[in-house]
Amino acid sequence: MSTEYDLHFYFDPVCPFAWLTSKWVRVVAAQRDYSVDWRFISLRILNSHIDYAAHFPPNYEEGHTAGLRLLRVAARVRAEHGRDAVGPLYEAIGTRIFDTSRDVDPLSASDQGAQHTLEPLLRDVGLPTDLAEALDDKALDDEIRAETEEALALTGRDVGTPILHFQPPGGTALFGPVISRLPSADEAGGLWDHVVALAAFPGFAELKRSLRERPQLASFGVGPESVGKEEDWHGGSRRTKK
Repeated sequence: MSTEYDLHFYFDPVCPFAWLTSKWVRVVAAQRDYSVDWRFISLRILNSHIDYAAHFPPNYEEGHTAGLRLLRVAARVRAEHGRDAVGPLYEAIGTRIFDTSRDVDPLSASDQGAQHTLEPLLRDVGLPTDLAEALDDKALDDEIRAETEEALALTGRDVGTPILHFQPPGGTALFGPVISRLPSADEAGGLWDHVVALAAFPGFAELKRSLRERPQLASFGVGPESVGKEEDWHGGSRRTKK
């Protein structure tokens, strides 16, 4: 693994909690000249053995498949334009998916991974729009699967997204932190220090609460001054059955 980054952040672009954590990480990175390598973990690959119809609410399979399609493009971007091009693309995708109200932008689960959604985002970050052809390139799945396995090797398999590897290659990796509200700029650094302190203790393994507020995101209809309804994400997901 590379030693030039302070953090390896494994994300699936359709995970709202990974998105919120990534926004927090970006604030800290800007405040502290913190370097982040944005890496891939696919919820669709993680749940490849799951019967979606029996275990998840409607449209989950379409959403997770959209995430895999978008990761294919991110993998192509990384190969052709370098690792530093992944972060801006993820930021553009997340902003489009999560930071726009569905009342004005009725984006379906499958539309998240559609060419007509992605091409303007590629253009916005200065990348060729023909990279969208990678949405359907299943040859890239082996790379995404290998990176997903890399993340799971760091934490164990009973996890979700995001996975953060602190001070790689020797530091601890954890699932989360999962947040439903974005800390303010004044709070971001101090809260991050507490997470890093826990991760730095060799014996630390888990601190968990399955009750989560709906994310404070426009796509969920939860404004910045509102608090989302609390739900029980048992098993780290919204599975309807274990």
